Amino acid sequence: MVDFLHKFLFRRKGPAPAGAAGHADAELRLAAAALMVEAAKLDGTFDASERARIAALLDQRFGMDADDIATLIAAADEETDLAGGLYGFTKTVRDRFDHAERVSMIEMLWEVAYADGALHDFEANMLRRVSGLLYVTDQESGAARKRVLGRISSGLDGSGGQGT
Repeated sequence: MVDFLHKFLFRRKGPAPAGAAGHADAELRLAAAALMVEAAKLDGTFDASERARIAALLDQRFGMDADDIATLIAAADEETDLAGGLYGFTKTVRDRFDHAERVSMIEMLWEVAYADGALHDFEANMLRRVSGLLYVTDQESGAARKRVLGRISSGLDGSGGQGT
């Protein structure tokens, strides 16, 4: 399965989006997807709105096609069930993303947490822990959360112009 993941994760549907250059390796993509899947699953459900939000974020960040994204989300779902915690995923992201990209990762996680229309206490707790593990300050995480809430309230959340 690792070879399969490696092959499809390196395929691209076009040029890399701004900020994605140099981050095409399978381990990083899987770690980022796993963090988002873990955030989505913390409220006890992993529904279609959360899957759609994760797919959109992966497309924006890594420029992957829909089939590859679906496969990556399935692999990330499996990895989160097998993993013994968040540390391995956060270490991969921390080691390969610069500070601004790590703040962007936190913003992506806030988007996933709010994808179903509500923030669960477990999701908020995970975001605080992940922020610390990624060396993102509480102030930066709070600002990222406010940006997400602003997009949601204005209907500009990236899901086709409709808020959640």
